[in-house]
Amino acid sequence: MLKIITVLSLIALGLFAAGDATFLAVKRDLNVSAIIMFFIFIAGTLGITKWAASKTKSASDFYTAGGGITGFQNGMAIAGDYMSAASFLGLSGMIYLSGYDGLVYAVGFLVGWPVILFLMAEKLRNLGKFTFTDIAAYRLDQTKIRILAAFGSLSVVALYLIAQMVGAGKLIQVLFGMEYEYAVVLVGIMMIIYVTFGGMLATTWVQIIKAVLLLSGVTFMGFMVLSHFNFSFGELATKAVESHTSGQAIMAPGGFIEDPISAISLGMALMLGTAGLPHILMRFFTVGNAKEARKSVVYATGFIGYFYLIIAVIGLGAIVFLNSPEGAQYYTDGKLFGGNNMAAIHLSHVVGGDIFLGFISAVAFATILAVVSGLTLAGASSISHDIYAIVMKKGKASEEDEIKVSKRSVIIIGIVGVILGIAFEKQNIAFMVGLAFAIAASANFPILFLSIYWKKLTTRGAFIGGFIGLITAVVLVVLSPTVWVSILGNAEAIFPYKHPALFSVTAAFVSIWFFSITDNSQRAKDEIESYEAQNVRAETGIGADGAVSH
Repeated sequence: MLKIITVLSLIALGLFAAGDATFLAVKRDLNVSAIIMFFIFIAGTLGITKWAASKTKSASDFYTAGGGITGFQNGMAIAGDYMSAASFLGLSGMIYLSGYDGLVYAVGFLVGWPVILFLMAEKLRNLGKFTFTDIAAYRLDQTKIRILAAFGSLSVVALYLIAQMVGAGKLIQVLFGMEYEYAVVLVGIMMIIYVTFGGMLATTWVQIIKAVLLLSGVTFMGFMVLSHFNFSFGELATKAVESHTSGQAIMAPGGFIEDPISAISLGMALMLGTAGLPHILMRFFTVGNAKEARKSVVYATGFIGYFYLIIAVIGLGAIVFLNSPEGAQYYTDGKLFGGNNMAAIHLSHVVGGDIFLGFISAVAFATILAVVSGLTLAGASSISHDIYAIVMKKGKASEEDEIKVSKRSVIIIGIVGVILGIAFEKQNIAFMVGLAFAIAASANFPILFLSIYWKKLTTRGAFIGGFIGLITAVVLVVLSPTVWVSILGNAEAIFPYKHPALFSVTAAFVSIWFFSITDNSQRAKDEIESYEAQNVRAETGIGADGAVSH
């Protein structure tokens, strides 16, 4: 195994030799500090992967790190999973571009966590084993529900993965002067190494390290920005208004979301979608019991909330410093070098020089790599555990075979991710993250929530309603202005709103309710009767899997 890791690592590192790319028609100087810190991060995480591989002996180890992660560690890892490049680069760039609306997005991403804390975390840990589908299928038909959940999970993973791979390619292209295709391949190789050999244990520690580095980096940036304004957020905001071309308008809503329907729909997608993301839900099976699961959410909410507060400072700081005379060096032909998403990267150079720029650049790469690893593991577990072990083998697959299928799935997902990342380089991929959240909110969350809390849920209702939610979300996005007009080039959108969650989530819940209450089959009656036993385990944890000792 060590030989395989070494070969793949050499291939990955060798790709830097091919870097001599141009971006926006401007030669990008090689960022030596970033390269050095990047290598330090890679070497450290490969060491963790080797250690994790020696600890990964069973399916429980591979999928959930044996349930031996503490609440604090898991909270930090969840924060690392959630603080993606979209959060760090995207939200800071959005605040830099439009001000207030970027803060609204940050709040939207955060408010999903109370839902998970108060309604989901404890019951997820008590009822599940490896994936969130274990809960949904606890008293329902295993085959149908797992096929449906696999569709939903893989759809979310694929869409999220494309957005992350494209973001990674563009980021590394700008920072390291590497060709876009090589950058995407590099991310794919490293992702396959971490997940295939180290499983959840390696993925967890990569996420923890990334979270610590990212929180440290943004804290320093926020401190340096506020130090210029007597540590007064009010003074910073006032100066940002004076510096931005839109003036006072950046402190008013409406730049991105122009009508109440879209605002409500986006809010539902971000709030309920968070509670339906497979790579986030999977993390609740890595702790030993329900108490640690609750602790995980509390810690994660604290870390993520703090992060978004600092992002507000960074975004406004970028407005001030990058629009100053000294900030002219970061522009090319009147546009910010690398696009608005690079605002935080350029600000790091302003406040910390080349060394800190190198640090933040390496952290930005680590951010993408950690999220991609979590996504890949969630997708692979859906294939190997839900489809192969339960659906195809009827629960009779050996742990060795299941792990083999999972590792092969990781390689396949990694290759597919690289291919799609390269294929979508020129496309507008902004809608993909929104669609991923919409699908998670419309297909995954309703089934998961109702399977826990609604006694009368039946297989027929969950299966038909879940697919209706999934299909509705996809169709409405295709018919929306984002795809129908911006990508397909039609004059007018058939569906007038950019965000479908209000309609697709409603369709899912109503369909699940209707097809469940009209199901009078004997199977439906048995499933309703089984709810009491499920509820006892959900509330008490009696019969739940415990942690594995090594």
